[in-house]
Amino acid sequence: MNTMQELRRRLKAILPSLLGLCVCAYFGYHAIQGDRGVIRLMNLRQELKQAEESFNTVHADKISWDARVAGLKPGSLDPDLIEERARVELGMGRKGERVIFLNGANANR
Repeated sequence: MNTMQELRRRLKAILPSLLGLCVCAYFGYHAIQGDRGVIRLMNLRQELKQAEESFNTVHADKISWDARVAGLKPGSLDPDLIEERARVELGMGRKGERVIFLNGANANR
């Protein structure tokens, strides 16, 4: 009986520390691995970096297309763009030019 009392006494002394250690381990694990943890934060930063790069690429494309469209507006017609569109869309060309189709391009015309 004496050993049982000693065991209970030591268990009562260790139990709060053991419980505190378990709580710290639980919250520590979730601080690193959880939905709002450090690893998730690093993944979100990587995704944000990729999204910004994609945005910059698309934005640069948009700016170049806006410049081309501005050249086709009635107020500021760009002769080179009009000629390019006439060649591509209407199949027009100048006298004496020869058209060579490569790899079956424009085969439907």
